[in-house]
Amino acid sequence: NEYLYFSGSLILINLIAAIGLQLLIGFTGLLSLGHAAFMGVGAYTSALLVTKWGCPFILSILAAGLVASLLGIIVGFPSLRIKGFYLMVATLAFQFVIDYIIIHWDSVTRGIRGIELPTPHVFGISLEKNQTYFVLLFILTIFLMWGAKNITRSKIGRAFIAIRDNDVSAEIIGIPIFPYKLLSFSISAFYAGVAGALFAGLLRTAIPEDYTFLHSIIFLAMVLVGGLGRLVGTVFGV
Repeated sequence: NEYLYFSGSLILINLIAAIGLQLLIGFTGLLSLGHAAFMGVGAYTSALLVTKWGCPFILSILAAGLVASLLGIIVGFPSLRIKGFYLMVATLAFQFVIDYIIIHWDSVTRGIRGIELPTPHVFGISLEKNQTYFVLLFILTIFLMWGAKNITRSKIGRAFIAIRDNDVSAEIIGIPIFPYKLLSFSISAFYAGVAGALFAGLLRTAIPEDYTFLHSIIFLAMVLVGGLGRLVGTVFGV
């Protein structure tokens, strides 16, 4: 049933994005209301690379993640000097800036019309059917979940948790807080960018209304429902 595979694909794409937000909020304790904006950056990066420069779909996914990650660092650099509610407001501002750019930079993003994508291919295999696309997403989701699990168990993950629990104590024991916060923002944005590229590939289009503030709220709800600091809980939250 193609509809069931399509629904399964939506779940996996949202899971990839939610894992990134879980690393930021659940493990590092940084509130964000701009996660959907990073997805939008990834979606439009992939769409432009595929349609204008003929980039292979799989490479456009990686590029989308890297561009979103770079933007995460740029946004995080001034934003992370504040924390709590004020950080949340700063990321909210970023969300609305990206919304405005996507809609009004018509010469690049085609405004509210969006960008239509051709049927994606990976290593010569057509992803026209939802079943084939679902298989690709399942493999990528397992890989990205494994990567996130390893991050949380590593020195980086322990530093994230220390910062979340008490950033002053973390700094006293020698953890450089600001670089680790930037790293968390960057990794979270990378996951969102990858999810955005995959979402655009699934729908064969990148349109502004898929990456609005409401979607950022939905991702936040997924993470909160699943439980903060629990990757397995994120699956059920999604």
